[in-house]
Order: sequence, then structure tokens, then C-alpha cells
Amino acid sequence: MNKPLILIVEDDPPIRNLISVALETHDYRFLSASNGGTAIMEASSHNPDIMLLDLGLPDLDGVEVIRKIRSWSNLPIIVISARSDDSDKIEALDAGADDYLIKPFSVDELLARLRVTIRRLNQMQSDSQETSVFINGPLRIDYSAGCAFLSEKELHLTPIEYKLLCVLARNCGKVLTHKFITQQVWGTAWENNVASLRVFMATLRKKLETSQEGQAFIQTHVGIGYRMIRAGNAVDLNDH
Repeated sequence: MNKPLILIVEDDPPIRNLISVALETHDYRFLSASNGGTAIMEASSHNPDIMLLDLGLPDLDGVEVIRKIRSWSNLPIIVISARSDDSDKIEALDAGADDYLIKPFSVDELLARLRVTIRRLNQMQSDSQETSVFINGPLRIDYSAGCAFLSEKELHLTPIEYKLLCVLARNCGKVLTHKFITQQVWGTAWENNVASLRVFMATLRKKLETSQEGQAFIQTHVGIGYRMIRAGNAVDLNDH
């Protein structure tokens, strides 16, 4: 993809300017908003590719902004916040954030996180060009459409959840280590991503199992990783 359009949501002018200069220096296109209301309006009117979101906004809490955005968009959201407690991180990730960067942060790390997100977006675009369907029991993934269905009802997944599901599906029946999965999804094996993986895997599992009585698709291997359980009809159907 071309250089993405990034929406900066930050009410602290010095930090907003720091991020803006860093993006401008690396030829990124960007918009900025200093509160949650403006952020939601900019996101809906300009359709940015990535959002950088502070949680401590003057009008709306950032977590509420995430929930509102997630009601209509899978826009990747990278939280940048001074809140360092695990409970704050988990709340933001549960609400639909894709990544979490704690202040104070280095510009180099921010740019690295952006590159990882862009690679993931590029991979998702590549996935959407595939002409195959994965079926495992009542679960069906249409790679060409970038959608997943459970008992023919579409699953409403965040970009990270969909990517996780695809990684598990392409390795159905195999135990995948935490490191392998985080490398596939985030492009790195940062310890922060391993912690985030547990949160996203829990939300993905909940969505997969909500409407299925006792149906389990993901098995946890404590201290190792995860495996998608193979049903009798697990298969990739190529259209060509």
C-alpha cells in the first residue's frame, strides 16, 4: 500500500507535535485531533488507515473512543498512553485496540510499531486476493472476502482477531508457539505482544464459542502456545 493516512489523537500539544514531526520526517500523511469527538468525526469522514490514540482525552475516555470506532470500523488502533497498569492495557485491548505503547516512548519504537501495523495491513490485502476457503466444522473462512463465518453467521472480528484466526487455520492441527504467532501477527516477538496475544486469543475464543454448545476450536498449551482443533471436515478449498 502507499504511505498510509494516520490519525493522531492527542490533547497534549508537545506530544502531538513530536508525533507529527516524526511522521512528516518519514513522509507519512497524517491528520490530528485533540479530543475524542473530533477523532470520531475525522475517522468517519477521512477513513484513515491507522489511528494513534491517547486514552486521557478531555471529553471522552480513549477506551470509549475505541468502542465507538469498533461499532463501525476495523481501523487499526495503536494506543499511546501514560497508563501502564495491566488492567488499563487489558481494558483497551478488550475494547478493540490493536497495540499499546506506554508513555514516555521513543520515536523509533513508535515508527517500528507503525511499520509492523503497515506490514499487517499489506498482508491482509494479500490474503484478500487469495481464492480459497477454509472449512473446519461450522467454521468457514473466506480468504478472498476477508470474512469468517460460524454456522453461516458472519463473525465480527477485529483485524488482529481475523489475522490470528487465519494463522491458526493455515496451521490447523499444529501446536503454534507464542513466538511463532506473535511473529506472524505483529512481525515481532516483543514480550508486550505475548501479553497482548493472550487477551486477543481470549476474545477470539469467546466469539468462536458463544453460539456453539461446547464447541471448542482453540486449544491452549500452557507455557507453549495454541492449536486449532481439527474437525473431521477441515479443508482448504481452492477455487482455481
